[in-house]
This record gives sequence, structure tokens and C-alpha cells, in this order.
Amino acid sequence: MEKRELTCINCPLGCALTVTLDGGEVVEVTGYTCPRGLNYAKKEVTAPARIVTSTVAVKGGALPVVPVKTASDIPKGLIFDCMSEINNVSAQAPVKQGDVLIRDVCGTGVDVIATRSVPAAG
Repeated sequence: MEKRELTCINCPLGCALTVTLDGGEVVEVTGYTCPRGLNYAKKEVTAPARIVTSTVAVKGGALPVVPVKTASDIPKGLIFDCMSEINNVSAQAPVKQGDVLIRDVCGTGVDVIATRSVPAAG
């Protein structure tokens, strides 16, 4: 059996979690104080995922870039591929908060969206 120590990142409590695995399957989780901690621990050791945040260049905008993020988490192993796609795209002003700038990034089914509005220059 394998044990992994984690710190839960779902709330400010930062519970110290211990996950016991047998053959890659979670058999026990201890240390969590809420269901979110239990779910986080199971997911983190079997299929870790992250929300990616970055910026995208804006053509003709009042600002040179717009902040973006993935609409939900993507597999951790795809972060660098996701960043490559983000770095190879630009947006035309005006950009509205919530606009989808990349659909289905890396085939994940997750969109990359603008998190701020950027008006056209002028």
C-alpha cells in the first residue's frame, strides 16, 4: 500500500490529508473536515487537474493583453500544451468578459475565456 500526504486547497483551512492507495485505487482518506476535502484528495491522486490562467494579446485594444482562464480545470499533464495554444492566439478588440477566445482547448472540452473586458483603443 502507498500513502500520499496532501494539503487540501479547497478552503482556507488547508487540511492535512493522507490518502492510502492500493494498486492505484484510493482505499482510505483521512484528515479532511468536509466533503470537498475528500473529493479533492481522491481526484488529486487519481486525475490531477488545474485551472490555467494567463493573458492573450489584444489587437487594437485599449490594453495590450486581456487576462484569460480555462472555464474549468483541465488535466495537469496538458498545462504546457494549453499554454502553447494560448500563446499562439490573439484577440481583436473589443473583448468582453466571458468571451470565448479558444474553444475546446487541447481537446479537453474546456474553453479559454476572457476574465476582463478590453475596449477598443481610442
